[in-house]
Amino acid sequence: MAIPYMETVVGFMVVMYVFETYLDLRQHTALKLPTLPKTLVGVISQDKFEKSRAYSLDKSHFHFVHEFVTILMDSAILFFGILPWFWKISGAFLPMVGLDPENEILHTLSFLAGVMTWSQITDLPFSLYSTFVIESRHGFNKQTIWMFIRDMIKGILLSVILAPPIVAAIIVIVQKGGPYLAIYLWAFMFILSLVMMTIYPVLIAPLFNKFTPLPDGDLREKIEKLASSLKFPLKKLFVVDGSTRSSHSNAYMYGFFKNKRIVLYDTLIQQCQNENEIVAVIAHELGHWKLNHTTYSFIAVQILAFLQFGGYTLVRNSTDLFRSFGFDTQPVLIGLIIFQHTVIPLQHLVSFGLNLVSRAFEFQADAFAVNLGYAKDLRPALVKLQEENLSAMNTDPLYSAYHYSHPPLVERLRAIDGQDKKTD
Repeated sequence: MAIPYMETVVGFMVVMYVFETYLDLRQHTALKLPTLPKTLVGVISQDKFEKSRAYSLDKSHFHFVHEFVTILMDSAILFFGILPWFWKISGAFLPMVGLDPENEILHTLSFLAGVMTWSQITDLPFSLYSTFVIESRHGFNKQTIWMFIRDMIKGILLSVILAPPIVAAIIVIVQKGGPYLAIYLWAFMFILSLVMMTIYPVLIAPLFNKFTPLPDGDLREKIEKLASSLKFPLKKLFVVDGSTRSSHSNAYMYGFFKNKRIVLYDTLIQQCQNENEIVAVIAHELGHWKLNHTTYSFIAVQILAFLQFGGYTLVRNSTDLFRSFGFDTQPVLIGLIIFQHTVIPLQHLVSFGLNLVSRAFEFQADAFAVNLGYAKDLRPALVKLQEENLSAMNTDPLYSAYHYSHPPLVERLRAIDGQDKKTD
């Protein structure tokens, strides 16, 4: 008797949807609370709290609709055999344009082109509503419809340029990999990730945003002095024009070895007029580097990737698995898609574990900044970022434990105060 793999996968998807909807309902209830948490009373203004509450509830209502539509479509695609049907249609299209339908690489690219088109069509209404209704209603969206369309076209063109060689390489590796397939796949994806991490900030990100050197002045001097004191190999310090698309703010760093760069959103500079608060945020980010958080995270991702590829090699030749999803052949890409669906429960557990580690790293980076003497600046900086981004002030503990990669503001302020007292 054949194992009902497809029905089991759909069942897992529905169970996970019900569980996450339960958490969403708990968070929605927390968002409706009319008062601030005690820790934030007198810290967050009532006006900002009301705006944050309205923004969070709008996003929550939108999330319920989006997730419901998503689970309906994803379940229907699997349950009604749309995936194998679409694979056959994409193959039948190739002879019409003079291409060989027996060539798996061409067949796969034809399939992906159709999937990308479908995804663009189904995602577009949600993207438009999120950007031009919710984000605009709460004062965040700065995009014009033309800028939105232009960014979408750029993204599609990048996919058209980058996807074919990557997909072709994966198919060839799977076809020729033999008993060392997992190692070859992991090595390829490892090299690809390094290449993308190198070219993205230099070639791809500038297609969407303008990066300019941070002007000379006190802020630049303070950041360079901090980096130098920690022996951080800062090569370039940029400001990105995030304000052209959104008034949300952030800061990040990237680069390998002795070639590190720090990027500040122009909105962060506008919102934190006290330069020491911005430097405190950078001290937090440099804490991640000094404490090797980025390295540990990268290693963890690589280990998980290798384990996934190992699991894929165990099931890729399972005829019953492919037949359960309606396929009488065993295409490489379809095998990867099916495998990803079969490990959904494990993926959620891994994601939960990574979030736990990430939150611990955030506390450690905060403590690092405090130990450098930035407690009195980091605290108001985090409060200001929370206010200006209208982040949720009230959070359900189960929801935040499951979803958040960063601790809620209340927990971070409590930890900063505790670490500051230890330092004193």
